[in-house]
Amino acid sequence: MKPARRAWIGAAALALGFGGFGAWMAARRYRLDAADHSAVDLLFALTLPDASGEDIALATWRGHPLVVNFWATWCPPCVSEMPELSELQNDYGERGLQILGIGIDSTDNIRQFAEKRPMSYPLLIAGASGNELTRHFGNTSGSLPFTAVVDRDGRIRHRILGRFDNTELRAAIAATL
Repeated sequence: MKPARRAWIGAAALALGFGGFGAWMAARRYRLDAADHSAVDLLFALTLPDASGEDIALATWRGHPLVVNFWATWCPPCVSEMPELSELQNDYGERGLQILGIGIDSTDNIRQFAEKRPMSYPLLIAGASGNELTRHFGNTSGSLPFTAVVDRDGRIRHRILGRFDNTELRAAIAATL
């Protein structure tokens, strides 16, 4: 075998090895851990301002099925799924479902966003402290978007890290209702 060919094969093998290691590391970093048993109680203990500045006690929705979506204005996948969340609120709201958008962003950014792109569900502002809440839901990487489906009894039934698939989320909602 020619030295140049041997060097190319060695470099390709090395690249594949590093690529595999990188994929393994990413899978470990961006996986969901078990949710903390207190996650939903922590959620209901919060009072957060909405985009208009009104303080909202999340305990208002205790006993309702919820889709809790953690997002930020600077997150393109977060913003791209919001019209679908708005549609889900319109489709399932009469059956008691409540979508909650919890922004991991500044008050000004969320307020400006809500003025330009109103949604049919509340956009609440948690700021950077919202990352800690996502960790209680099992999102140890703090990645966004992150969505959790909670049943009427306050049990987490489904979690999605990253942009959700509409069919998958609708199936999780249907199973929860």
